Order: sequence, then C-alpha cells, then structure tokens
Amino acid sequence: EFMAELIYCLSEQLAPCITIHGVLVDVYGEGLLIMGESGIGKSEAALELVRRGHRLVTDDVVEIRKINEHTLIGTSPDITRYFIELRGIGIIDVKTLFGVESVKNTQSIDLVIKLEEWSRDKEYDRLGLKEEYTEILGNKVVCHSLPIRPGRNLAVIVESAAVNHRQKKMGYNAAQELYNRVQANLAKKKED
Repeated sequence: EFMAELIYCLSEQLAPCITIHGVLVDVYGEGLLIMGESGIGKSEAALELVRRGHRLVTDDVVEIRKINEHTLIGTSPDITRYFIELRGIGIIDVKTLFGVESVKNTQSIDLVIKLEEWSRDKEYDRLGLKEEYTEILGNKVVCHSLPIRPGRNLAVIVESAAVNHRQKKMGYNAAQELYNRVQANLAKKKED
C-alpha cells in the first residue's frame, strides 16, 4: 500500500506542470476552468457559484498538472489558496466566509469556459452539435466560449454547461436529440 501511494504521489509531483490565469471551480463534480481577460467577471462568477453550493479550487492562478493522456489536475498555489480578489472590495477568504465545504484542494479539469465580451459581429454557437476543444499540456479539453453582456446570470449558465457536459459524458446529448426530432418531423411531413 505504501509503494502504491508513493508512486501515485511521485507521479503527481513530477508530472508536467503549467500555470495559467483563470478560476477553477468544482460544479456538480465537474471541474470547470473559467478563463478570460482580466476584469471580465471570472472571480464574480466563481463567488456566485460558491454561494450556490459549489466549491472553489483556485482563483486567479491555476497550477495544472498532466497526470496522464486523459487527466489534468488543477490546484492553487499555497499562498493564494482559498482567496478570491473582487475589484472594489478586495481580497476575501472563501473558506472563512462560507465554510470548509465551500473549498477544495485539487480538481480534475473537465470543461473550459472562456468568457469574452459580446460582439455583434461574431457568430456564436447556438445548438451545440459540434464540440469545440482547447489544448492544455497536449490534452484536449471541451471548451465553450460564452459571450458576456450585462444582465446575464453567469453562475446559472456555467451550472447548466456543467450539467450538460455531464449528461454528454453519460451518453445523452440534448442538441442531438432536438436535431433528431426535427429530422423525424421533416421526414413525417414529406410522407404526408
């Protein structure tokens, strides 16, 4: 048992590692890496997710280790662990404010959410039939680009993305289901 634990610890500590700017949150067991330009609302989204019962892994700086070809693990640097920076308020300690159940030390990265300013000229995916990916340390991770506009509830959108991603992993794709229904309806109308 000792050797197995030692091998696991060494493989994790010696794994390839990078540091990126973002927020990592555990949402319904899915590791969501929220990325975007400085000031776009990543920390505010993370804080609202924590208020809704999810767990913060790290804010601002994410240390990512490649454990194997399918697994990326994110952690927080020791110095900033459990802290969130909110512009206009300052630094808050999530563990102290919301309790020990609101934080987590490590989390696998299952989904990347890229927040970006909404642009009238850009075409955004509305159906979700085709998965988009981003590459981190050679591993492909599903990625969604979310346009930010005033009044959008980011926490609810991010929660929905997490649940939808989980459903897809379990074999159910809502976009594909709708597409199949539309195709069946069109075929039925042609027969009539």
